[in-house]
Amino acid sequence: MSTTTTSSASPVTIAAIQMVSSTRLEENLERARHWIAEAARQGAQLVSLPEYFCLMGHKDTDKLAFAEQPGDFDAPIQGLLSRAAREHGVWVLGGTLPLALEGGAVPAERVRNTTCVFAPDGSMAARYDKLHLFCYDNGRERYDEARVLEPGGAPSTFTATLPGGPRLHTGLSICYDLRFPELFRAMSFGAGGPLDLISVPAAFTFTTGQAHWELLLRARAVENQAYVIAAAQGGTHENGRRTWGHSMVVDPWGEVLACVPEGEGLAIAKLDPARIAQVREQLPALQHRRL
Repeated sequence: MSTTTTSSASPVTIAAIQMVSSTRLEENLERARHWIAEAARQGAQLVSLPEYFCLMGHKDTDKLAFAEQPGDFDAPIQGLLSRAAREHGVWVLGGTLPLALEGGAVPAERVRNTTCVFAPDGSMAARYDKLHLFCYDNGRERYDEARVLEPGGAPSTFTATLPGGPRLHTGLSICYDLRFPELFRAMSFGAGGPLDLISVPAAFTFTTGQAHWELLLRARAVENQAYVIAAAQGGTHENGRRTWGHSMVVDPWGEVLACVPEGEGLAIAKLDPARIAQVREQLPALQHRRL
């Protein structure tokens, strides 16, 4: 079983941006712009934003007014992501934004919750629409994303080629997807070979995040012998929602390399291709899969 990483390649710096997004689009875009620039200044070559980085509305339906047509780089959110990637020469994993359904109008009644990935030249290199829609009700907190979101139809991976570094086979997921290990296995054993990096932008609630966030991130890293970059919302928002935060980078052995507990900031760490190769050589679990 092959991998797209090159074990002799130099380590690269990756950064997960943690935000506490507001109800104001322009303010959130400015904070995202700031943190992408700061990550690049600190040497990051690949940067991830959190889920809903562009807007945490008072109501789930608020995001519908800001939906963009796929591939519209003149639109505010996609335009910001493309320009930031090009300006700083970095890969930008664009958290999530509301995208209109194919052929649908904007504003829309339902949207996709989408990660758009931008290459260092500003082009869109990949897209992933969230497959699993969060639903939770403990009597005090109630969430049902299916009221305004339409689920995606398929997993998505891409290969990030980093100057002077490795080619990283990267799997895309969003928040609640983290609870479905079969998604990551499907990506790891797809045509591109094992994943080298897993992206998990999220807005985990405080309740579910405190219980399961780190546990699940480390499990996905260990199962797939891959790095995980998990950019999260982390704090109390204007709409009263409290998100767990703890944006982190996890290595293929399950070690947490960097973490931002709460508030804005960067979880920044080195991704070492030699570490991936070492873990897979010492414990060749990916070669032992039978089902």
